[in-house]
Amino acid sequence: MGEYASGKSENAINRSLGLLARDRFVTLVDFDLVEFFYTLRPIKKELENLGLEVIAWDREDALGFGETGTLLKAAAKGVLSRPGDIIFDVGYGAGGSKALNLVEGLLERPELKIYLVVNTARPMTATVKDIIAYARTFPHLDGLINNTHLGKETTPDLVQEGARKVKKAAAILGLPLLWTSALPTVAEQIGPRDITGAPVYRLIPFMKGALY
Repeated sequence: MGEYASGKSENAINRSLGLLARDRFVTLVDFDLVEFFYTLRPIKKELENLGLEVIAWDREDALGFGETGTLLKAAAKGVLSRPGDIIFDVGYGAGGSKALNLVEGLLERPELKIYLVVNTARPMTATVKDIIAYARTFPHLDGLINNTHLGKETTPDLVQEGARKVKKAAAILGLPLLWTSALPTVAEQIGPRDITGAPVYRLIPFMKGALY
């Protein structure tokens, strides 16, 4: 979870594909009940063709919902009965995280890990102080992910500065900086670890095709 345009969906998709590549059964759940126009729905079939199980409304169904298009799909409520790994792509902000309550027993499951994706180029998480304040709006977090970017204008220096800020905020919050993620060309320039020592993961972009 995280702020709008922080990179939640890209990290969720890439994390899912990373687990899939290790021959694990993976279900990716579109849990965005906040933003109707920028979800996994338009790329659902593309992701399924890659081998992922995807719980999301089909594009043609969602287009007919109007304001009710943010309703949770019934299959998502019972997703805990599925085997393997389950990745939730949650809507932005603390309001989006409240949707997790709709899956009965989910928040009580000890194996549940909740990660906050941080883009320090966004106004609500631009400084260490901002990141800490934003993180504290969530009832529980298990770690932070640095996904600082400015789209095509992203530079290694920008990502590294973001890593410094997120690492410092994470330390104050008593949480780990799990990893830094960046598009392949930027990740290759940074190397296997960022300036804080956190691992760097290459993000294959998918969400560019997700706007209606």
